[in-house]
Amino acid sequence: MLLTPGEATLADWRKLFEGATPTLALSAWPAIAASAAVVEAIVGKGDAVYGVNTGFGKLANIRIETGDLARLQQNIVLSHAAGVGEPLEADVVRLMLALKAASLGRGASGVAPATVEMILALLARDCLPLIPKQGSVGASGDLAPLSHMAATMIGVGEAFVGGQRMPAAEALAKVGLAPLTLGPKEGLALLNGTQFSTACALAGLFRIERVFQAAMVAGALSVEAAKGSVAPFDPRIHALRGHRGQAEVAAWFRSMLEGSAIQVSHAHCEKVQDPYCLRCQPQVMGAILDLGRQAATTLGIEAGGVTDNPLIFTETGEAISGGNFHAEPVAFAADMLAMAVCEIGSMSERRTAMLVDPALSGLPAFLTPRPGINSGFMIPQVTAAALVSENKQRANPASVDSIPTSANQEDHVSMAAHGARRLLEMAENAAQVVAIELLAAAQGCDFHGGLASSEGLEAVRALVRGSVPHLEDDRFFAPDMAAAAGLVKSGALAKAAGLELPGMVE
Repeated sequence: MLLTPGEATLADWRKLFEGATPTLALSAWPAIAASAAVVEAIVGKGDAVYGVNTGFGKLANIRIETGDLARLQQNIVLSHAAGVGEPLEADVVRLMLALKAASLGRGASGVAPATVEMILALLARDCLPLIPKQGSVGASGDLAPLSHMAATMIGVGEAFVGGQRMPAAEALAKVGLAPLTLGPKEGLALLNGTQFSTACALAGLFRIERVFQAAMVAGALSVEAAKGSVAPFDPRIHALRGHRGQAEVAAWFRSMLEGSAIQVSHAHCEKVQDPYCLRCQPQVMGAILDLGRQAATTLGIEAGGVTDNPLIFTETGEAISGGNFHAEPVAFAADMLAMAVCEIGSMSERRTAMLVDPALSGLPAFLTPRPGINSGFMIPQVTAAALVSENKQRANPASVDSIPTSANQEDHVSMAAHGARRLLEMAENAAQVVAIELLAAAQGCDFHGGLASSEGLEAVRALVRGSVPHLEDDRFFAPDMAAAAGLVKSGALAKAAGLELPGMVE
């Protein structure tokens, strides 16, 4: 896949996240070479430039002799590779490497073309650095995670080749690569930047969007299971408020439910209003959609940016220190997405709770034909409640926290790294919650005397029943939930519905 630095779209980043191998556009290489030449000229003149011939952080006032410049770059990688925790997932590591290659490819970082070529070769040969998940505060860049990436490039630390874990030097040899010797500024350019936080946030966005769309499908099926009204989706209601996402969600529900015999069967029932979990889906899911799109816009800009320091300006030959490594935009976007995915699960669980309660749904207690001897969906709803509560705790904003580092030189940080990293686990929790609702809604529709829903929702029911049969009597429930979660995370529900769903990534 051709990757043009500064021009890649969110759709491009999603392809890379899903396994595409990038090739850098030919137009990028002259700019990379030009910025490396500026660094060479700076070293030749002997001017003091941060990170080129000085120490780092609080040690920036210490001048480094020319003969020690290569050692300086090696030392920053070794000393900063201080991450802890479990290894980052391979698909997120791939995205992080691609983001770093694109950032360096803008020609403002002062690295040699061979350094960018090394990153691309790691991706092409499925040689992925072992990146510990924890250790970045999201300012001065994602120092620890990116140092582990750079360490692999110089043959230190650990890496995975084809999923097999081994020492980095052995991994490079296995795929036919020689360790790099870093030139002036190259170590700093590699480990300075927001690529870890941005990769985690983008991965969270892509997974959350899929859960959002599955929750829309499950929510429509729950409307049918509870014999809910289509009146709350009337376009006139949403036009009066004016929010784009709300109107789009309502329009999708109207179209999805059109032609349903279940709707016709209770057109003149005595119910006046449905519970909020059914009636307010356009308002809640629409707000989630708008928020997700706003976060996506921020992350799209960040993904295309240059976030190391200092930056090289080839037009004037200057190296200027700034603060593009501060990941506050990513932290804010991650906090927004955390709130959004928390609410997806919260509304979904409320619909499940409504369906299992005969006083609210009019269905058999806990959706079992013989309650008492059978518990039906009693405990799956408890599981959903547990996961929603866990997500609520994780949704507390990360961006409002800051702990000074580097002897107070780096006195305000974003905490974007763990704010973004949590999104992956939150998306998984929400997917499980939506999976439980999906099963409950399909089970609820089974009690409607053979009445059919719309064509799209009947296709969804058939898909669900292809993996999970109707629950007549209690059985070991965990495999049913796992199968439904697979449908949620795969995007199969959206395809089965046959009606294009609104998305966060446009």
